[in-house]
Amino acid sequence: MKEINIGRVMTGLFTAAFLCCTSAFVALADVGAAGVQATIQSCLVNSDKNSVTVQAESNADMGGTDGVLYLVELQPYQKNLDGRTDYAASAAPGNKVTFTFPLNRNTVQDRLYSKFVIAVWDGTKYIEISKPHYITNPEMVAANTQPFNDPLTKKGLNIQLNMLGDAFDLGVKHVATNISFHQILGQGIDYQYDGKTYHFDKNAITSYDETISALSGKGMTVTAIILNGWNDAEPNLIYPGTKKNANAFYYMFNPATQEGLDQTRAIAAFLAERYSGSNPNYGKISNWIIGNEINNQQWNHLGERDINSYVQAYQDAFRIFYTAIKSTSANDRVYYSLDYNWNNEIDNKLKYGGRAIVDTFNAIANEQGQMDWGLSYHPYPCPMTEPEFWDDEQTGLITNDFNSPVINFKNLTTLTDYMAQDSLKSPTGQVRHIILTEQGFTATSQTRGNVAQIQAAAYAYSYYMVDSNPHIDAYILSRQVDAPLEVRSGLSFGLWECSMDRGDDIVATRRRKIWQVFRDIDKKKYTLESTEFAKSIIGIEKWSDVVPNFRWRSLEK
Repeated sequence: MKEINIGRVMTGLFTAAFLCCTSAFVALADVGAAGVQATIQSCLVNSDKNSVTVQAESNADMGGTDGVLYLVELQPYQKNLDGRTDYAASAAPGNKVTFTFPLNRNTVQDRLYSKFVIAVWDGTKYIEISKPHYITNPEMVAANTQPFNDPLTKKGLNIQLNMLGDAFDLGVKHVATNISFHQILGQGIDYQYDGKTYHFDKNAITSYDETISALSGKGMTVTAIILNGWNDAEPNLIYPGTKKNANAFYYMFNPATQEGLDQTRAIAAFLAERYSGSNPNYGKISNWIIGNEINNQQWNHLGERDINSYVQAYQDAFRIFYTAIKSTSANDRVYYSLDYNWNNEIDNKLKYGGRAIVDTFNAIANEQGQMDWGLSYHPYPCPMTEPEFWDDEQTGLITNDFNSPVINFKNLTTLTDYMAQDSLKSPTGQVRHIILTEQGFTATSQTRGNVAQIQAAAYAYSYYMVDSNPHIDAYILSRQVDAPLEVRSGLSFGLWECSMDRGDDIVATRRRKIWQVFRDIDKKKYTLESTEFAKSIIGIEKWSDVVPNFRWRSLEK
């Protein structure tokens, strides 16, 4: 989606050709004199919170080695064992192998973010005989083990902070806010991390404190979108080799150098700690989205890459945030974000299909340590300039199968059916958490003018689809008030109209029909009454005719 303004909440088939089955051995190209091969099956912090145990399988052919298996620690940016002579643990060879070693938590030797490989020594050098594997249960060391704040309904809204009272009247349960990763370093707040002091901009952080505490203080579940813009003063935040691009709004995070890793990890830990809920003046973030619409490099620029290389770079960064967040608040949720181009607008250089991103991300995680990641999705109408989505198959981009070029509200169950496949389930065997965090319906049409009634009908229909789908946790509508910049582009997404004589300032003027529908749609007593008008617009007799497993079926006449 194109960027409209900075306050806006952001929004090729790939076959998993990785060796991701944990029971299979990893065959490596260069094993020197050794025929030994190994697979790390698990890498877990123990219940004592002070040690780590790695379980592995290997064959017993140790010819040409000193007869010992070594577990070697690598930083995320390290790609090989050149020049290494140290190791974290050692073990005798065997089909089943166990390594145990200290975590070194809260020291400069902290291993929580490290990856580990099994190696043999051929007399002159280490030879890597396994794929790298990360610790996968950082939540084990978390101080905050409070349950996730799961609201009673899925209703969410991109709100204006100066209209918090209106949002409260509307019964908003989910909200989202952007955190500009590149703009929060500065002066005023000192933060100690791994023996270094980092400096944060007090004014910027205070503004986030006020926003997040105001939202979570009202009982709303807060979702933060972490965005990495270009900052000439902070080159280490940008992935090495990336060039500034006039078409890019945001850039890939940098875990690929020591300096980038240190800075990114410190900022991630700072944010996770500050918004853990321990201080009501700072507030609580429960959902964290790392980057925006990562299938389109316009929002996560790195430069031309094949999908495997691109997703590997992204997942390296994602793991830093995941580890920082989960090691602070065990039950927070961490997501990556996709636009609605499921198998569409693909060049495999700067744009990738959403399906391919999901498959690639999951395959790499299977190989290097699976996580409890979630999916943030943006199912806008196609095109965005018309509110109706129920006729979007006319575009030729909507089908009811996994090869659909686009997945939006018209074929939303295709997304959840895909994510419900066993191969994509979480480590505990559950369908992964899915949230819809950026989507809206325009109240003005370039060809028909005012279509506010259709906008309201589209919201009613889409909300019922989400509300009746057990695999979607939240639906954050864009937006509470029209943004003048968007209106001038033909997009009037707001529950409220805005003043068009105040520049780009967002000033509410008048409610639309959608305001009342939004307020009442999750209330058993009023929901069907508030949406009755929409049936004739959509051309249906009953909601249960078009909404699978319609939640309010028993109340329909």
